[in-house]
Amino acid sequence: MPSKPASTPRLWALRTLVSSGQARLLSGLTLVVLLGAWCVLSYLTVDRGHGPESLVPTYFLPAPDAVVKGLVLLFVQEDLLGHAGMSIWRVTQALGLTLAVSLPLGIAMGSFDAVNRLLDPVFAPLRYLPITAFIPLLILWFGIDESEKIAFLFLGTFVYLVPLVVDAVRTVPEELVQTAFTLGATRAQVIRTVLVPSALPQIFDGFRNMNAIAWTYIILAELVNTEKGLGAMLEAAKRVNKPHLTFAGVIVVGIIGLLSDVLIRGLNRLLFRWREADV
Repeated sequence: MPSKPASTPRLWALRTLVSSGQARLLSGLTLVVLLGAWCVLSYLTVDRGHGPESLVPTYFLPAPDAVVKGLVLLFVQEDLLGHAGMSIWRVTQALGLTLAVSLPLGIAMGSFDAVNRLLDPVFAPLRYLPITAFIPLLILWFGIDESEKIAFLFLGTFVYLVPLVVDAVRTVPEELVQTAFTLGATRAQVIRTVLVPSALPQIFDGFRNMNAIAWTYIILAELVNTEKGLGAMLEAAKRVNKPHLTFAGVIVVGIIGLLSDVLIRGLNRLLFRWREADV
């Protein structure tokens, strides 16, 4: 009688979710290792013939305590909350505009192949063009004020969200569509009651990715004629050659982006509880 294969520990089982406790432990371990490596590289000193100095120069990697002091300085002296609020407002406007345009366009392209064939030659190459190449054109078209920054963030997310919406609509099972037609639904009713509700969870996942992309572009968007915003704050830190302030600003951008991602995930679970239950 063949022996029963030994069971694989859940931590190393293929395509098996680890427990919540294990997930927290692994995430915490990663943070501890990274912080420990940062401390070693920053505080460990060597003598290169000019006296003891940090293993890694401070202009390349500021020490953790210097970055913490930088965060305090940004909050007290540089109006960190005001800069962060302006960046959040710009990202929110751009993502709202992206949703307003991408949803109807992507749904139409995903529902009707003729519309997709008509517009895909425009969207296909746009996804491969560097967004920074459009900055001179956007300045020419919209000037150097707020409209240019919103347009830049919109363009950087719009060209990626539309294909995701198209794919989400196309992956709706054909059986659902044919069943709706059998029950007497019109094309408009099928789109409204079958395609869109079934595709929304996947579209929401795509929107979460667009939020991440927008926060990676916000610094570039705020480099042109900007007095308020995290990008302007980081540019000012670079001009005065204070890398600890730059590191502090980058950490702030990462924290805000992470918090917004947590918010979107929470909204996702709230809106699509049935999918969470299936998972």
